[in-house]
Amino acid sequence: MPEIDLSTINTDAVVSTLSTYGLNFLMALLIFYIGRWVAKQSVAIVKKLMAKANVDETLIAFTGNILYALAVAFVVIASLNKLGIETTSLAAAIAAAGLAIGLALQGSLSNLAAGVMIIMFAPFKIGDFIEASGVDGTVEDISIFTTSLVTLDNRQVIVPNSAITSGNIINYSAKDHRRVDLIVGVAYKENLKKVKEVLYDVIQSNPKVLPSPEPMVGVNEMADSAVNLVVRPYTTHEHYWDVYFELTEAIKLRFDEEGIEIPFPQRDVHMFSVGNSTNN
Repeated sequence: MPEIDLSTINTDAVVSTLSTYGLNFLMALLIFYIGRWVAKQSVAIVKKLMAKANVDETLIAFTGNILYALAVAFVVIASLNKLGIETTSLAAAIAAAGLAIGLALQGSLSNLAAGVMIIMFAPFKIGDFIEASGVDGTVEDISIFTTSLVTLDNRQVIVPNSAITSGNIINYSAKDHRRVDLIVGVAYKENLKKVKEVLYDVIQSNPKVLPSPEPMVGVNEMADSAVNLVVRPYTTHEHYWDVYFELTEAIKLRFDEEGIEIPFPQRDVHMFSVGNSTNN
């Protein structure tokens, strides 16, 4: 093994090089740890400010994670730059990878953007009964990418957020009360004044019907075999279907008691007998 001539080594240059790189390494570590600490504290402050502004918790957590990831990426690039590592090509590679990922996940990103809009503008909240994207049900959960609805027959439907925001949203729980619409048909021979009195009495007998706004009963249509009346009482959201079914049954039973006929479609057939004639 050849011997190394230590006399040819410039110890001052070695010490200077090691000192420079060692100092840069220590500075890079300081930048990384201090920068990460500053990022955590900054994100915590932002999240507290958002919480005071009554921003949804899901959006707070999502925003905090995004801000922290961006801050850490900036700190890492600054640390590598302090070590003398060229970061321009690294930043370009990260940007290219981000573009490729964005194109591959454009559907998911559209759902994410729609989820942020839903959380920020709050067209509905958990517990509301809504109709969106052809589905009606009670909102069970709102996440960044999807919204979970529970239908009236207790099915869970997961709807992408972009499908919700791309169409009309009907929020049945947005107001304090909801109107129940019923169509009741009676025979043409019936006294309409009496029918309306009976209908008002049935409505007012139901304790779940609200006195205000006042219920309304009116003639809606003179159909082929019946006079159709519209019955429109108001109730709370949770009692909507109770009132709907209870009034339908109560009206039928009361009409039976009062002898009011509920007609059904029918057709009169007249038959004529035609005799054979003989020519003489």
